[in-house]
Amino acid sequence: MKKYVIITDSCSDLNKNLREKYDIEYVPMHYSYNGNDFIADLDYKDISSHDFYNIMREGNRILTSQVNSLDYKNVFRKYLLEGYDILSISCSSALSSSYKGSLLVKEELEKEFVDQKIVCIDSLNACLGLGLICIIASELRSEGKSIIEVKDYLEENKNKIKQEAVIDNLNYLKRAGRVSSASAFFGGMLNIKPIIISNNIGENEAVEKVKGRKNSLSRIVERMKEQYQTSNYKKVFIGHADAIEDAKYIKELLEIEFFDKDLEIEICEIGPIIGASVGPGTIGLYFYKD
Repeated sequence: MKKYVIITDSCSDLNKNLREKYDIEYVPMHYSYNGNDFIADLDYKDISSHDFYNIMREGNRILTSQVNSLDYKNVFRKYLLEGYDILSISCSSALSSSYKGSLLVKEELEKEFVDQKIVCIDSLNACLGLGLICIIASELRSEGKSIIEVKDYLEENKNKIKQEAVIDNLNYLKRAGRVSSASAFFGGMLNIKPIIISNNIGENEAVEKVKGRKNSLSRIVERMKEQYQTSNYKKVFIGHADAIEDAKYIKELLEIEFFDKDLEIEICEIGPIIGASVGPGTIGLYFYKD
């Protein structure tokens, strides 16, 4: 079987341990603050996650940018020269232009590397939903599946990745242009916490409004329980934006509530790109629903 590399972007929120375990590469996006540009490093090498989210807590807006074509081209070319085919899995095209950028580079490089494959997938997911899709691709690769077999499986099953997330403070979504000022004001005044899913066309959609932090955390566990079905994919991610204690609380609830004791529950930090929109305190559950 022709060897191939799995490449994603900064929206996957896969930390170094997971990237190394599953042999997944990523092309970083960028963010800017106070006129300076930074690499959206998933391991928070240049700034701690706590300091990153404190910038937002202090009332500042962090701007994000997509993977530029040159970065895609450099990474793709590196692996093509080493003899690899490319399986690129991008953040949802409803949220990011990364997928479009990967297609442009694919078209250019295929003229040069005519005997190699470059396969680009619109994941229709973000955050650890995208990360989970990449991990599934890696597991299929380890089973000996070809790049085309993995592509076909992901295209058929990517909508089975589910997100149940809760936003702690609507003001961050307001700064990112995701909600109106009025919604943020009244939501904050009433202590309303929206529950956000990723729908079948890759958009984030508010499906419930829950009053109170603890109630909202319990509710996303309840919603997962209502949907969960035993399957071969038992990995569950809890993503958090500088809210580790709440993430641990969610994990305890899952361990108590779920009949499937084989769940592989892992807590991860939400990276800079997703974090810049949703803000500190955000918690997300990501799982596979057969």
